[in-house]
Amino acid sequence: MDIQISGHQVTTGDALKGHVTDRLQGIVDKYFSRAIWSDVTFGRGPHDNGFSCDVIVGVTKGVVLKGRHEAQDAHLAFDGAAGKIEKQLRRYTRRLKAHNASDAIAVEEQFEFQNAGYTLFQDQQDAEEAGDAPLIIAETRVDVPDASVSDAVMMLDLRNTAALLFKNSGTGAYNMVYRRGDGTIGWVEPQRAA
Repeated sequence: MDIQISGHQVTTGDALKGHVTDRLQGIVDKYFSRAIWSDVTFGRGPHDNGFSCDVIVGVTKGVVLKGRHEAQDAHLAFDGAAGKIEKQLRRYTRRLKAHNASDAIAVEEQFEFQNAGYTLFQDQQDAEEAGDAPLIIAETRVDVPDASVSDAVMMLDLRNTAALLFKNSGTGAYNMVYRRGDGTIGWVEPQRAA
């Protein structure tokens, strides 16, 4: 696995790099030996108080796990973020083992987004004022996965996003799952015509 370690306003010494490499390699070997790459970034905490650590791990094509933690020590900040990654990998592998072999392959294929695109709109000074409506500054195009509700919740956790639009494999309707402010998961299903 390719591990990139960097610091923003933080020097990463050999001891910290060794700790990061050993811990990430141990996590990946334990849960998912097919991980491709990892990016670990250390930074100063809010108001230059402590350290923050962002860990991003590319597990398979299209599956990216993210973890972030802040602590008074760089080692503790990394350990907290790595713990979140380990929890996500554990859930993901447990989910894959719970399905039979064909279902596991189908779940992995749902994470492939070869047609995904992202457009950042230019700042237009001449544009008319939209009033209270916010300006659209970015547009993202992704494939909408065909999944069950439980698979969609798993994808939401793995992608570490706030919301996920999917086509419900049981009903064929477009549904959305989202993370609520209190940490629970919400599920939006369109009302069917009577």
